[in-house]
Amino acid sequence: MMIFLGCNYGMGKWVADERRPLYSGGHCRKWLSKTWACRSSQRVDFAYEKFRWQPKDCDLEEFQGSKFLQRMRNKTLAFIGDSLGQQQFQSLMCMTVGNEAIPHVIDVGKEYNLVKPHKKAHPNGWAYRFLTTNTTILFYWSPCLCDLVRFRRSKIAMHLDRPPAFLRKFLPRLNVLVLNTGHHWSPVKFHSNHWVIHVGGESTPSMDIGQARNFTIHSVVKWVDSRIQHHPSLIAFYRTISPRHFSNGEWYNGGACDNTVPFMTKKNEIQTYKSSDLVPATAVQGTRVKLLDVTALSELRDEGHVSKYGVRAKHGIQDCLHWCLPGIPDTWNEILFAQLQS
Repeated sequence: MMIFLGCNYGMGKWVADERRPLYSGGHCRKWLSKTWACRSSQRVDFAYEKFRWQPKDCDLEEFQGSKFLQRMRNKTLAFIGDSLGQQQFQSLMCMTVGNEAIPHVIDVGKEYNLVKPHKKAHPNGWAYRFLTTNTTILFYWSPCLCDLVRFRRSKIAMHLDRPPAFLRKFLPRLNVLVLNTGHHWSPVKFHSNHWVIHVGGESTPSMDIGQARNFTIHSVVKWVDSRIQHHPSLIAFYRTISPRHFSNGEWYNGGACDNTVPFMTKKNEIQTYKSSDLVPATAVQGTRVKLLDVTALSELRDEGHVSKYGVRAKHGIQDCLHWCLPGIPDTWNEILFAQLQS
């Protein structure tokens, strides 16, 4: 049983709001991937942008970049996770910049060793600083939230009981931490990445992928909780999984999310609350790590995915995992900011 002190942001409904979206994307192209910027794609319907989340028993204050920066003056916020964590990072950058044509933002990736490796297309993360308030927002790519170490010639050891090296090194510099993992725990990803499960420094072939995911979530939450006593200014969150909406198949065999009408296939309201992602909900209980629970409210928004409209979309392949931006991850950040305020 989950006990809430204050507002339960997971209960509520999506309501129409013509003032949305919070940003156009035009002034944050530096941070917004073309793949997810649906207004720059072939998509012509944008009804999915015109809704906000209304919690049942409280109000969710509209996000203001200036207020966020004041709250985060001289502080660093880090997203560590997979591509959905990257989407939340890009969303927050765009929300904070808003429609300011020339934001005072500099790239500080080198301070966190976030540089593009040789022969790689991208760095393993990004870090930017808003100079007016000395506020840093960063993302680090760690799709499984554990330490990955190459062994033999082509294998990668996944040390499930060790947090990512980046987190161990830079945690003392962080004030707000948002963790997530989920969609890389699959046989396809394990095979393509040559991952081998390790616990206690030894290969653990008896542990299946589902058990490994659950073990890792509990392990990293427990580790972060153990560090908070040494870093009392740290506020840590675990964000629950972002839902997929493939129907009639997967991404590789015709799975689709063609709906463009909000709430045509889903209701718009969550009337009773129980987390839809029970493993992290259980992991954070009894710890100082907070749950950023976005699964159920996002589940209602199947029309908000990139779908077939990505700039690099291929015939017959749809993206029913990632969201259009502006879009649903903006609401995740509004709830994050509300929890920081409280």
